Amino acid sequence: MTRLLYALLAGAVFGFGLAVSGMTDPDKVLNFLDVAGRWDPSLALVMAGALFVATPGYAWIRRRRSTAICGDPLQLPASTSIDARLLVGSLLFGVGWGIAGYCPGPALANLARGTVEALVFVAALLAGSLLARALDRQP
Repeated sequence: MTRLLYALLAGAVFGFGLAVSGMTDPDKVLNFLDVAGRWDPSLALVMAGALFVATPGYAWIRRRRSTAICGDPLQLPASTSIDARLLVGSLLFGVGWGIAGYCPGPALANLARGTVEALVFVAALLAGSLLARALDRQP
């Protein structure tokens, strides 16, 4: 139960940050990606602010703790290589982001507003996740 509360709190803080920064608006995101047209650098500023806050905290936690606040072990990816799976996944993420103006966090936040675009995006996200898991199980 405690794990669920921590996840809910983290999600609420993340969603609140997305809403306050305006990053739940797909047009704002698409304007960031439109470097040759109506470019809006505010997404880069939000990302820089997040890195400014998260990087020192992450480094401090890695030095001081071996477990997360809910008791789970802190984990880093086992693989550090750049392979075809990573490149294809990154490409698909970028194409989806560029088409829809959503990435998973803002899409989930926009589910509360009930927009058709967010519903379609989240459905496609879930279908893609299920497909990826099914392909991973293939011998």
